[in-house]
Amino acid sequence: MESSLNTDIFEIIIHSLENKVDYVDIRVGENQSTSMTMKDGKIQEIRSGSDCGGCIRILKDGAWGFAFTTQISKLEKMAQSALKLARSLESDVKLAGIETVTDKVKSNAKLKPGDVTIEEKKEVISDADHGASIEKIVSTTVNYVDMEGRTIFLNSEGTSLVVEDARVAMFLNAVAASDGVIQFGHKSIGGACGFETIQKEDIEKFGRTASSKAVRLLKADPPPSGNFPILMDPELTGVFIHEALGHAAEADLILQNDSILKGKMETKIGSEHVTIVDDANMNAFGYYPYDGEGVKTKENILVRDGILVSLMSSRETASKLQIESSGNARSAVSEQPIVRMSNTYLKPGDYKFEELIEGIDKGIYLRGSRGGQVDTGKGIFQFNAAESFMVDGGEIKEPLRDVSLSGNILEILNKVEAVGSDFKMSVGFCGKAGQTVPVGDGGPHVRVSEATVGGVM
Repeated sequence: MESSLNTDIFEIIIHSLENKVDYVDIRVGENQSTSMTMKDGKIQEIRSGSDCGGCIRILKDGAWGFAFTTQISKLEKMAQSALKLARSLESDVKLAGIETVTDKVKSNAKLKPGDVTIEEKKEVISDADHGASIEKIVSTTVNYVDMEGRTIFLNSEGTSLVVEDARVAMFLNAVAASDGVIQFGHKSIGGACGFETIQKEDIEKFGRTASSKAVRLLKADPPPSGNFPILMDPELTGVFIHEALGHAAEADLILQNDSILKGKMETKIGSEHVTIVDDANMNAFGYYPYDGEGVKTKENILVRDGILVSLMSSRETASKLQIESSGNARSAVSEQPIVRMSNTYLKPGDYKFEELIEGIDKGIYLRGSRGGQVDTGKGIFQFNAAESFMVDGGEIKEPLRDVSLSGNILEILNKVEAVGSDFKMSVGFCGKAGQTVPVGDGGPHVRVSEATVGGVM
């Protein structure tokens, strides 16, 4: 997309404030997006448009002032509002030092979403719905979303960035019903790239896969309750790592005394098979080359061989903890950046799938996720698997439905006894403090020696 933004104006605003404040940065973004929803074979909504906005952050005597506008011509006026806010507050904010950077980053999109017609996008979601419309499926919902944009970032330390990005994703939910039993199937595809990520998929198969899962579950049995060895598939592994460990490793939650990981740096929190990474720079849905504070992203190893070795942080939280900023400050231009995950995953090991299954005498194989909840302060969690199977004598047996997995985060991490050599990342969005950002999560198949399993109420 062509930009009408003039960075010279933003530099002038920053220079006008340099002698009045301790620090200032400006972020300006312009985006084009399309979203579509198809319900039971009928288009319910199509939204397409563009937006532009800018924000300015000012740090004065340890206090932040922040202002946002959708009218870029008023950014200089917003700067005065931010300065006034900073002067009215008392705080002790300091920023961790970072490298000054000048860079221009092009989008990864090979086929930009804006170059694809609405009709082509409608055809794709129609194909997905058609594939999902198999026997015993009573309802389908397909959601498609794409965006492409450009963000400009400048600060008073000399960093100047222009970053283009694009994302495309599609989500399908199918509902199956028979004899009073209702079950669900879900599948998603996408990437931090262009429409090519959709084009390369067999879309009808994508739909059938989600629906077939829901239909299979109609004949599944309720699960037994108790403690069992379990095997988690890559999707459930990713959800567990993101929700149970990832949020607990966010520096702001550490500082708020709302994390089980507080005070555990350089200590053992999992088995030697557990290495957990957050990497915004990898080719996955949560990709971004620089965070909302202009920090260049890289692979951040959070847990290495079971030892907690780092946290995710912003410049402010990094300063308070006396660590380097990890490049995890994220937000839309309309919000102040806060500590967020990017692409968070468990690093694969050496075990083949067959070896992982063979190691279970009597246990449960859990696949996919239907959500759940985590208390990062108490370190406890409860997740619902999308589908599950009994494992008996090292063989996958009858299917199970409505299976929940619960327990203590650190206990489960310490009971990881084998990690698969396969690897898969999933597509999703993460909410925190009223803000939503795109993320990736994943990993390999993982065997846990014992976990608490039960039915979903």
